Amino acid sequence: MRPVAFVLFALCAGPGFAQPDEWYPHHNLTIGGGAALPQMDIRGPLENAPYFSIGYGYRFARYFQAESGMDVGFGAAGVHDYLVTDLGYQRIRDRQYFVPFGGRAILPFKGERFWIAGGGGGAYLRYGESLHQPSQYYHVDCPVCTSRSGWGYYALVNAGFALDRARHFRLGVTGKTYRADTEGEPLGGIPATKTRDKWLMFDVDFGFSF
Repeated sequence: MRPVAFVLFALCAGPGFAQPDEWYPHHNLTIGGGAALPQMDIRGPLENAPYFSIGYGYRFARYFQAESGMDVGFGAAGVHDYLVTDLGYQRIRDRQYFVPFGGRAILPFKGERFWIAGGGGGAYLRYGESLHQPSQYYHVDCPVCTSRSGWGYYALVNAGFALDRARHFRLGVTGKTYRADTEGEPLGGIPATKTRDKWLMFDVDFGFSF
């Protein structure tokens, strides 16, 4: 997916897609959900899992947007342990966190009613176990919870359309891949060694733009 941004840039240079005086949104908020599929060294130790995404993009030019956000996977390591505490048995669960920071090139059609986009950038990945807290007013430490993390990059392709005539509410589909080397403590079936990680992620996202 890495050449996508260059292809879109070349397309944007051509005439007929949008006029310089047409309106386009500068601020773009999105939330979405879909499936995260582990690949390479973590395929097997980790399982396919649902994930939730949230993001913000600042569109500083008609065809380009800087952005960041967070994707959170739920239970890919299949951790089903419990910790005995003074308050009884508390469940240990695992989460996978992805923090992308980069940008995308956007190719709008029909006055921003439809678009396709592609981009990428750097990413921070962290997988960790955490304890289900009995109350928001009381915190229980988890001395046996493990975590691992690393840096890498991501790439994405996206397409969508506006839901209203004012073009504030939007619906889209996104395909994304993450690549990183992570290391740290053992987690689920991942040993305490450095691994080459890859994720394929597909989601449906809802956006608000202004």
